[in-house]
Amino acid sequence: MTTKDIYQLFTQHPVISTDTRKIAADSLFFALKGDKFDANTFAEQAIAAGAAYAIIDNQTYQLGDKYVLVDDVLTALQDLARYHRKQLSIPVVGLTGTNGKTTTKELINAVLSQKFKTLATQGNLNNHIGVPLTILSIDRTHEIAVIEMGANHQKEIELLSSIAQPSHGLITNIGKAHLEGFGGVEGIKKGKGELYDFLKADDGVAFVNGDDVVLMDMQKSRPLSKVVLYGTSNKDNTVIGKLTENSPLLALEWTNKLSGKSYPVKTQLTGAYNLDNILAAICIGVYFELETDEINAGITGYQPQNNRSQIKQTETNTLICDYYNANPSSMQVAIENIGKLQANRKVLILGDMFELGDESPAEHAAVIKKALDTDVDERIFIGKEFAKQKSQVKSQRSGIKFYNTAEEAIEVLKADPIKNSTILIKGSRGMALERLVNLF
Repeated sequence: MTTKDIYQLFTQHPVISTDTRKIAADSLFFALKGDKFDANTFAEQAIAAGAAYAIIDNQTYQLGDKYVLVDDVLTALQDLARYHRKQLSIPVVGLTGTNGKTTTKELINAVLSQKFKTLATQGNLNNHIGVPLTILSIDRTHEIAVIEMGANHQKEIELLSSIAQPSHGLITNIGKAHLEGFGGVEGIKKGKGELYDFLKADDGVAFVNGDDVVLMDMQKSRPLSKVVLYGTSNKDNTVIGKLTENSPLLALEWTNKLSGKSYPVKTQLTGAYNLDNILAAICIGVYFELETDEINAGITGYQPQNNRSQIKQTETNTLICDYYNANPSSMQVAIENIGKLQANRKVLILGDMFELGDESPAEHAAVIKKALDTDVDERIFIGKEFAKQKSQVKSQRSGIKFYNTAEEAIEVLKADPIKNSTILIKGSRGMALERLVNLF
């Protein structure tokens, strides 16, 4: 069956299911394979649970007219999303980058939804499965879409761009993450730059941080013909802004260079590093001709709920919960930010960073050095990678503790709790540092 034929089924049954535990009635079930399962074996169960059709790639499980056989289910899903995207005339803003993708996506969505009916990537559905599923959830009532694209190796953004076909795009930054998969920082630049390559080929619009030398060089080397700049200092920025408060929630003043007027806005975000993410959302709002009040309402109303730059007040402590993920670049700016905060007592709790390959020892050592050079009262390092660096830290330094596991740290913190402090908790997702929150 061709993609066009499957699309005809999709127009009659415009809901996609991939999990037999959550089958939507009258949906199309795509029998995707995983590392430990083959959903072809669940096709009959999906039909019994209410799916209209099952898309499979193993003829053994083709039990009747409701079972559609294709060469490869994942490819069929991606091709269907491409076909659906071609039927849509709405703007699609695609974004990628090392750090800040999800926060920036949420901010852009918060701003644009003040004027348009928007659809944005849900959660972390930003990969080779999540992007097509998001595209296929766009319906005729949507006026604009914001699609997050993640990657841990080259050619992945190229693939996701071919599916989402963004008319507008944004790379938040280039930093140190997934070094093992990308093959170093130059590999990251090449991999993330695949979004710029798509925009150039498709005559799309790029929103670029005009103060980021790496991104400016990347867009100039293409070169891109439609570029809108934002940032803190470049005179060519359409939107320019500066922080007016960081205690720990951010407030800023931004200027629309097109009108020459400046506006204050308060946020529910922490972390000075989020200024660029906020300005990107404001810039996109200006580009799509939102009123100033609409833009500010979107920024002020956005409240992070995803353990990224999220503030939690407990009985005695202020927690900066940033443990959704971590890499060398995001660690450095998070540590730098807490160093700048006004607080009576400050504590760092940092967990291991993953997927760094041969660079892991050096990058963990660099984070420890940054922590030691930053004005905080206590530093706690959790994980085997950090623990390997313990011998390199001078034994006479006080307020420094190393634990091989989160479980070890939890036992000590239970016996000797931290009180009356501002605490940054940050580490890679696999460290599951959310287990510490209830201790404070």
